[in-house]
Amino acid sequence: MNVSRLPSRRISTAAVAASAALGLLTLSACDAGGSSAKTADGKLNVIASFYPMEFLAKEIGGDHVSVTGLTKPGTEPHDLELTAKQTGSLAGAGAIVYLKGVQPAVDKAIEQSGNKNVADAASLTELEKHGTEVEGHDHGKDEHGHGEDDGHNHSSNESGSDPHIWLDPVKYAEVAKGVGKTLAKADPDHRADFEKNTDALVKKLDGLNKKFTDGLKNRASDTFITTHAAFGYLAERYGLDQESIKGLDPESEPSAARRKDLEKIAKDHGVSTVFFETIANPATAKTLASDLGLKTDVLDPLEGITGKSKGRDYFEVMESNLAALQKALGTK
Repeated sequence: MNVSRLPSRRISTAAVAASAALGLLTLSACDAGGSSAKTADGKLNVIASFYPMEFLAKEIGGDHVSVTGLTKPGTEPHDLELTAKQTGSLAGAGAIVYLKGVQPAVDKAIEQSGNKNVADAASLTELEKHGTEVEGHDHGKDEHGHGEDDGHNHSSNESGSDPHIWLDPVKYAEVAKGVGKTLAKADPDHRADFEKNTDALVKKLDGLNKKFTDGLKNRASDTFITTHAAFGYLAERYGLDQESIKGLDPESEPSAARRKDLEKIAKDHGVSTVFFETIANPATAKTLASDLGLKTDVLDPLEGITGKSKGRDYFEVMESNLAALQKALGTK
């Protein structure tokens, strides 16, 4: 036996073991749940919580990103439960785009992931409260001129803030700017393209805001009724009053008191239409409209795009919403 060779063998064995361990760690970090920071063709791997965040990531990331949405089209985002694979994919993703307070399961998983490149839309603009969490309050106006009983807030946000910021093009543009910065941090080689794409998107959102402002100028009524109290930011931006059938649960039944309130509101404010959405069951809206002698139409909260959506993307559906509001509110 050549004793002089033993240390060399020990070192070699230790090196192999360390290398193997490092390889396992790298695999687990970069391929947790099947996700890594970059795809095989070099694109930044971005995970988005639900459609409004997915849309921003795709528009701003362009050809430099591969975006995976956690919420399938047609699925109610607020009820999402993540699979083990989806949860595992968050740690190794190149970037994450989400809105804290909409999906409790997503909020928890992202916090536990330890990912450093996270754009939280709720922190990129100012959130506000629209309505109350408990029915039966005085139906007066809050400081923004909205009814106290706009409904329950289904946000899991501890502050009780309304999360539907994407329905206000101005706030959505503020979020877009923050998402652009996060993508640039995660993939600095393509910073210039991300900035260019962000500027282009913000310009389009500015144009959409102008369309709503101009399109709703000569309305005959300010008030609209909807099953889903998702339009508080939109209403505030354009001087409208949102009245929901029963808060932010689009499938719940209104109380007798709320039904009576809505009948009075419809008469006093010339309401012609009860709005429902594409994802939820329209039965409640249609029953109320029938009882009050009103029409029904779609006002889409844009939580997802499906085959029933009146448009193929955010801008098309928002313009469809504008047309529906113009028709319902009438002209002077």
